Amino acid sequence: MAEKRARERLLSAALDLFTEHGVTGTSLQMIADRLGVTKAAVYHQFPAKEEIVLAVIGPPLAELAPIAEVARLRRTPAARRKAALTGIIDLVVRNRRIAAALTFDPMVNQLVRRHPAIGVIEQLQDLLTGPDPDDTTRVAVSLVSGGLMIAGSDPRLAALDDETLRDHLLATARRALR
Repeated sequence: MAEKRARERLLSAALDLFTEHGVTGTSLQMIADRLGVTKAAVYHQFPAKEEIVLAVIGPPLAELAPIAEVARLRRTPAARRKAALTGIIDLVVRNRRIAAALTFDPMVNQLVRRHPAIGVIEQLQDLLTGPDPDDTTRVAVSLVSGGLMIAGSDPRLAALDDETLRDHLLATARRALR
């Protein structure tokens, strides 16, 4: 239990520093200093910064597969799109802090592109576009996908409570995807 709490404290401190300095601008020594421990204590939990980043982004990425599965089980393309969109928006809203810290970081983008969840991300994109999408639909889905990540990380929206943000994101995304 103490080991788990230490790991959670480390991940929280790392996320705070990633928010302040970006992943690239955050060193293991900075994480150790923030926690008041030695760098060796950080290495004991995670042998590399990449593993810390993966531990931060892994849980939200793991939530994508169930979202895709629920959406795939819907009968019509419109119902699949609605389920996928709702699931993605709920995920973005629940993980606003992570989105704010990591959305535009090049190291995070590299890790996500190599992560097994990239296949699920592509499946969700397909669920949102529906079968045989035209160019307008593909552009709209790309715009909504990118916009959701930006909205999750936009400090101008930080004062909105989760339910209000969720409602606005759903309404706006649905209008864009008509």
